[in-house]
Amino acid sequence: MDLELVVFSLLATFVAAALTVPAGFGLATMITPVVFLWLDPHEAVAVVAIVHGSHNAWKLKVLRKSVDYTAVRRFGWAMVVGALIGASLNTVVESGPLLLIVGVALIVLPLLSITEGWTNFRLPEAEDRIGGFGSGFFGGLTGHQGALRAMFLQKRLPNKTEYAATAAVLALVVDLTRIPVYVALEGWQILDAGWLIVGLVLAAILGVQLGKRWLKRWKSDTIRNGILVAIVASGVLYIKEAAVALGWL
Repeated sequence: MDLELVVFSLLATFVAAALTVPAGFGLATMITPVVFLWLDPHEAVAVVAIVHGSHNAWKLKVLRKSVDYTAVRRFGWAMVVGALIGASLNTVVESGPLLLIVGVALIVLPLLSITEGWTNFRLPEAEDRIGGFGSGFFGGLTGHQGALRAMFLQKRLPNKTEYAATAAVLALVVDLTRIPVYVALEGWQILDAGWLIVGLVLAAILGVQLGKRWLKRWKSDTIRNGILVAIVASGVLYIKEAAVALGWL
C-alpha cells in the first residue's frame, strides 16, 4: 500500500467534499479520478456512489432546515426511474465506452449550463421531470448527476443555502436508488475496497463541516464556475483514457 497515495486520496476527497457544499454538485466528478487509481471503472463508480451518498446524507443533516421540498417533488419519480435504468446498465457497458460516455457528458453538460447563463434562458418547470430523469440516469450509469440537475435547480432556488440543501436531498435520492443495484450486480467485489470506502467516507463527512463555513463566506458562483472548469478538464482526460482503452490511440 502506497502511503502517499492514501494521503492524497483522503485529502482530495476532503477538499472536494468541502467545495461541493456551496456548489451543490461536483463531488463524484472530482473524486472518481482518485478512485480510478485504486479500482477499475465499474467498481470505482460503485465505491464513489457510497462515498457520495454518505456525503449527501451528512450534508442534509447539517442543512436539513433549508430544504425546499416543493423542488424535490418536482423531480419526483422520474429521477428514481432514471437512476434504476442507469445503474442497471452500468455493469453492461464495458470500461472503454463507459469512460467515453463519462467524458462526453462532462464536457457537454457544463457547456450547456454556461450557455444558459449567457442567454438568461430559464428552463420551464414542466421540464423538471426530464431533468430529473436525465440526472438520475447519468447518476446511475456514471455517477455524474449534478451538472444536469444544477441546470434545472439553480434558477429555481436563488438562495444558496436552500439550493445546497435541496441539491443534497435530490442527490441522496439517486444514491439510495443506485447503490443497492451496484451491490446486487457487483456483489462482494465492492467490499474488497472496504477500508478505502471507510476512509473516503470519513474524509467526505469532515469536508462537509468545512464546506458549511465556506457556504456562509464564499460566493457560490465563484466555486461553481471553478468546478465547471474542472469538470470539463476531467471530461477531456476521460475521453483520452477511453480512446486508449478502445485502441484509438
